[in-house]
Amino acid sequence: MTPRDASDDSSDLPEGNRWSDLERPPLNVASLRRALVRDGGLWTSLDVVPTTGSTNTDLAARADELPEGAVLVAEEQSSGRGRLDRRWSAPARSGLFFSVLLKPGPAVPVERWGWLPLLTGVAVATGLSRAAGVDTALKWPNDLLVTVGGEERKAGGILAERAGSGSGGGVVVGVGINVTLREDELPVPGAGSLALAGAASTDRDTVLRAVLRSLEQWYGDWRTAEGDPLASRLQETYAAGCATLGRKVRAELPGDRSITGEAVAVDGDGRLVLATEEGVQEPVGAGDVVHLRGA
Repeated sequence: MTPRDASDDSSDLPEGNRWSDLERPPLNVASLRRALVRDGGLWTSLDVVPTTGSTNTDLAARADELPEGAVLVAEEQSSGRGRLDRRWSAPARSGLFFSVLLKPGPAVPVERWGWLPLLTGVAVATGLSRAAGVDTALKWPNDLLVTVGGEERKAGGILAERAGSGSGGGVVVGVGINVTLREDELPVPGAGSLALAGAASTDRDTVLRAVLRSLEQWYGDWRTAEGDPLASRLQETYAAGCATLGRKVRAELPGDRSITGEAVAVDGDGRLVLATEEGVQEPVGAGDVVHLRGA
C-alpha cells in the first residue's frame, strides 16, 4: 500500500492538524512530482511520508524491486542515522530528510562507487547555493557546513549504503539538511541550519527541487564519464569546496587508531590525503575527521 502523502487533503481532521506549525508547512508532493519525475529523467518516483524510522532503511529494503531514481522523503525521522550509526533527529518539517536509489552499474565500475557520497555533497552544496543563497562547505567525507555568526556549524550530512543484491542492487544515498531549525532546537552546540545561516529562502519545496536537479546533473555527468572523477570534474569541484583541505586534522580510524596531519588533497579514489609530521603522505579512506585548526 502506498503511504498517504503529507500533502493530502485532511478535511476529516480538526482544523490546524496539518499545519500544527504555520512556519513549517508540509511538502507539496504533487508539485514536486510534476517538477522532478519525467520521462527520460533520473527521478522515476517520489514519495513523501509523514514519519518513518529511516528513509535509508525503507528504501534499501526495496532496492531490488525499485528502478533507479526512486526518491523517498520523510517529514520526520524517528531513527535517522548518520555515519558510525550516529542518531539524526529534528522536529517535524524543520528540515529535508530524504534518500535516493542509484544504480550506477554496469556503466560505472564498482571501485568508483565510493565517489557517490562526495558527489552528493557537491550536488547538495550547489543546489543550496542556487535555491537558498547559502554558501555551504564540505567537511570530508560527508558533512555539510554553514557559517553562523562567524562559526562553522554542521547543517547536514550524507550517508551512502550498498543495497539490494545482484543486478538489481545499487546504492541508497541519504541526505539530511536542517532548514528552519532554531537555536533553541539544536541537538548539539555545533549544529546549524539554513535559517541560522541567513538563507534567502527556507521554502523546503524550492530547496528540495534545486538539490535533486543538481544531483541529477552531477550524477549524469559522472556516469557518462564512467565514474572518472577527473573527466567529470568531480574531483576538482569537491576539492574547491572542501573545508577540510589545508587544515590540520585528526583522522580517527577503525581499530582505535588515529592519524594527525595536514589535509593536502583528495586523491583519485576519493580518499583524504594527510601529510604527517614524519613527512609521510597517508591516504585515509574511512574514518572520522576532526578539524584541529583553521586554514
